[in-house]
Amino acid sequence: MNPRELWNRYQRYLCVASDIGLQLDVSRMRFDETYFESMADPMTRALAAMDELEHGAKANVNEDRMVGHYWLRASGLAPNERLRIDIEQTNAAVKQFAADVHAGKVAPQRGDGFYVVLVIGIGGSALGSQFVCDALGTANDPMIVRFIDNTDPDGIDRTLAELDEALPQTLTVVISKSGGTKETRNGMLEVANAYRRAGLTFARHAVAITCDGSLLHEQAVREQWLRIFPMWDWVGGRTSVTSAVGLLPAALQSIDVDAMLSGARDCDAVTRGKNTMGNPAAMMALMWHYAGEGRGTRNMVVLPYRDRLTLLGRYLQQLVMESLGKERDRTGEVVHQGLTVYGNKGSTDQHAYVQQLRDGPNDFFTAFINVRRDRDEPSIRVEDDVTTGDYLSAFYQGTRAALYDNDRESITITLDDVSARSVGALIALFERTVGLYAELINVSAYDQPGVEAGKKAAGASLDLQRTVLARIRDDVGPSRTVEEIAAAIGESEAAETVYHILEHAAANPDHDVRRTSGTNPFDARYGPV
Repeated sequence: MNPRELWNRYQRYLCVASDIGLQLDVSRMRFDETYFESMADPMTRALAAMDELEHGAKANVNEDRMVGHYWLRASGLAPNERLRIDIEQTNAAVKQFAADVHAGKVAPQRGDGFYVVLVIGIGGSALGSQFVCDALGTANDPMIVRFIDNTDPDGIDRTLAELDEALPQTLTVVISKSGGTKETRNGMLEVANAYRRAGLTFARHAVAITCDGSLLHEQAVREQWLRIFPMWDWVGGRTSVTSAVGLLPAALQSIDVDAMLSGARDCDAVTRGKNTMGNPAAMMALMWHYAGEGRGTRNMVVLPYRDRLTLLGRYLQQLVMESLGKERDRTGEVVHQGLTVYGNKGSTDQHAYVQQLRDGPNDFFTAFINVRRDRDEPSIRVEDDVTTGDYLSAFYQGTRAALYDNDRESITITLDDVSARSVGALIALFERTVGLYAELINVSAYDQPGVEAGKKAAGASLDLQRTVLARIRDDVGPSRTVEEIAAAIGESEAAETVYHILEHAAANPDHDVRRTSGTNPFDARYGPV
């Protein structure tokens, strides 16, 4: 298309949601003029299904539960009075607890107050909160926030080393819905040990966010932790950022959580609209469907043109890929659906992988995030009539044009600014888009059987490790090869797993396993130290 035709197309398909300071441009997707009409009935059904979900339908069939993250920012929509009260009381308690911490009313074992927040969680218990805290944090925040979001010993040591002498003034927030998530439990045990080494009582520095009656809940009650905030079975981890999971770290950082909830709530209202052309979530879901032919054949590259939104891609990877990556649809048919998400930020990626995006395999579409307001104060001129922010905007426009000129498609979400309200709206926009797109492709967005399969496999590996280590400790003869040890415990078919277990055990001092090298890695012998 020539520039005039593109301008006309831009005006025709620009979705303006002025109530939430957001616009969605789909003009650089190459759908034809009949596409929206052809998808009208499927989108009508998708919007109706979302209405049912918000009214309390059990959308997570595998776990027989409702899905109600929308109620977190509009408690009046909750299907019963008890839930409404729970939501409102929790939000009020989060804000009051943060105020009490800032005022020194909730204080550590030693010292006048807390000034560091250490969040321990994984997946949905960390990614959303990390995104919010990074996007909205300032140099004037009363507390800094750090995360332990993996069971990596070196990563845990690195985070604890950063805290160093600040550990006595560190408030630790442990987040686990079930209380049984191993990565979170491991991080908690490591951090509790660090407090003990410092002569401190972990419970006097600890807060739990978990379901009532969970293992974590029982521990926090038994040990008299500072506070317990609820999670509910109707809130999935990847959609929990507007619950206490995301609100508590944000409130402790002094982020305006009411504004964030307001932005999410107003975006929910906009994206309930039945007029597709005025509903940015419906429009974006249709673009995902168009780009991947309803089968997820293209990846989505997320490019936010603002440093504060760098972690958006990581957050969206879980929200989108865990929700949509499914082997079977709701009828049980094998479909292998999904939408792969990757990305970092602009204009950094113009010096990284935009070269491949423009000239390499055409297996993606780009989701640009453009922010209009640069900063509150006037900027210096780096050239005649040009600021650093002007350069950033120009690089976004140039990349968008260069991709389109080479038949690479894109959508653009434009925000007025990066604020608590706009971040809340952005989160809600993607949550709703995921729900609508899942309806279009007939998969459940709210279960995760693949994740559970991975956890079971990891558990089986750890059980095998216990057997292997027990056998080595019991051996009184010479050390053995992997094949010999696997045969001795009746696990010859699992020799490769036994090999990885032994190599890891021998590389660390924890299990007293000695490795003697052979002519090749598989001739090595293992025995007790």
